[in-house]
Formats: sequence, structure tokens, C-alpha cells
Amino acid sequence: MIALWIQARWQKRGLFAILMLPLAGLYCLVMMLRRQAYAMGLKASHPLACPVIVVGNLSVGGTGKTPLVIWLAEKLAGAGYKPGIVSRGYGGAASDSPLMVHADTPAEIAGDEPALISRHSGRPVVVCPDRIAAAKLLTSETDCDVIIADDGLQHLRMQRDIEIAVIASDRIAGNGWCLPAGPLRESPSVLGSVDIVITRAAASALTEWQLELEPTGCRRVDGGDEVRPLSAFKGMRVHAVAGIGNPDGFFASLAEAGLDVIEHPFPDHHPYTASDLSFADDLPVIMTEKDAVKCAGFAGPDWWALTVSASVDEGILNEIFMTLEESARGG
Repeated sequence: MIALWIQARWQKRGLFAILMLPLAGLYCLVMMLRRQAYAMGLKASHPLACPVIVVGNLSVGGTGKTPLVIWLAEKLAGAGYKPGIVSRGYGGAASDSPLMVHADTPAEIAGDEPALISRHSGRPVVVCPDRIAAAKLLTSETDCDVIIADDGLQHLRMQRDIEIAVIASDRIAGNGWCLPAGPLRESPSVLGSVDIVITRAAASALTEWQLELEPTGCRRVDGGDEVRPLSAFKGMRVHAVAGIGNPDGFFASLAEAGLDVIEHPFPDHHPYTASDLSFADDLPVIMTEKDAVKCAGFAGPDWWALTVSASVDEGILNEIFMTLEESARGG
């Protein structure tokens, strides 16, 4: 698959990446000038009816952003706020008009990440390529009083009160180069202007905040109620399926738990069909939740989704709540 081939080339400064460097330099310059134009008021950003928390990343690929959005929505709701989420809906088939996502909205329509966020958070989710339009629908049709913009770091048209960047480690992703030579959407210098940086690695010079993802069990992909601990599969040979930005991390977590893993990587947001996962044996299949929301309709009885929970030191909430309170006072 061409997408997986390109992702592999982004991990080193080989021939492909070097050939792409002129385009990467041009892309990086355009992104820098674009950000400066917004900062100088040459391009307009739009205020919204309530505070906005942007959660995004600098690189193409998984950093744990979706579990963090779910965690943040739960913590805000627990503190008395009424959060809502806006997302582009990448991988879905929604039109250019905003779509309100419900727990039963198919991932093929909403996109895999918004569908997962809606089912786990229980909060309203709206998808649209135009995040401003999505936010306006959210605030006009729900009781939302704080917006979480999923993957909105580069969506500068939307004014934000808090920017949170999630990075995979204390090192720059992949080969450290911008698209198309590497996986970076923007220069790492952008992190200097972000309010909060969270890393999947141990706290470092970049940030004191660490995102931890803890496996909580395996639930049936076909919608059945049965849940098993991951340890139930220890020593078993399994098919591991991952269509996410960092499939190697998922495979490694299963191997570390003692499973004998047959790896099946797919491109991020892959639109699965039954033939993609037609294996010539009856071994269990374990996949990410993001993949599972697209496979429920044709899942076998021994297909399982690994559930994970996110956590961050709750000291981070003090910073977030303080900013929200200042915004409410018009500060």
C-alpha cells in the first residue's frame, strides 16, 4: 500500500525524503507565512460563542490525541462544564454541511475518530471540514459552553483560548522534516507558542505533562457484551489489525502483553471491507477501537477491540480551568 510505503520513508532521511526536500521547504515556508498572516491580522480568525480548546499535533500519524480528547471531555463535564467536540470527520462521507454525530452514526459517515469520541464521551460531536460552521451548529443546537476542537492546531480560522499539542515523544517525529519529505505538518518551532505540550514519553525539556494510555480490556467487535482482559490472550497467536498513524506501537503493546502477534498494518483511516480481514484460519483478531467502529457489521465472533483509557496528571486541569474562568470574565 502506497500510504504505508510513504510512512516508512518518513522515518529516515533516505533517497525519497531527500528528493522531496525542495517541496518540503516550500510547504514549510507557506505554513509559516500563513501562521504569521493570522498573527498579524492579515487573515481573519473568527471568535465563537464560547471558549475553544484546540487539541492537535504537529505530525501526520497517531499520538494519542483521540483518547486525550475523550479524557478532557470527561474531566470538563465532571467539573460542571458542558463540552462539545468539533472535528473535520476525516475518513467519513459527510458532506460540506455540518453533521451532528450520535452514538449510532456510522463511522463510514462521521469518520472513525468522531464516531469513537461520540460513543465514549457521551457529549455532542459535530463534523465538518469547516470547523467554524461545525462550532456554530454545536452552540446553536446544544447546551455546549466549551468547544474542544479535535485536530484543530492548524485550523487557524477558529480563534482559540487554549492550544494543546500532543507529541509522540520528546524527539521530533520521524525524520524531522516537513511534508512531503517527512511527517511534520509544521515546523517544530510552533511548539514554542502552544499553551500546553503533552508527550507520550516521560516528562522532558519540552513539557512536564505526560499522556499515559492504559489498556483496559478487549470487547467484542460485533457489538456483543462480552469483555475479556488482554491477559486472557497471553501466549495465544492472534491477528493484530491496526489502521492508525502508528501501528507499530499497537503491535508492540500486544507483544509486550505476551501475545504472539501476526501483524496486519493498514493506512490510517482505512475503509475496511470484509475481504481485507479474511484470514485462512480461526485465530482471534484483535484491533484498535478506531478500527473496530468500521468493522462491526462484518466482524466474526472472535474479533476483539482493545480498549484504552487516557490519563494526564490532573494538575494540567488547573491551567485549563483558570483560562476558561478568565475567558468567562472577558479576560
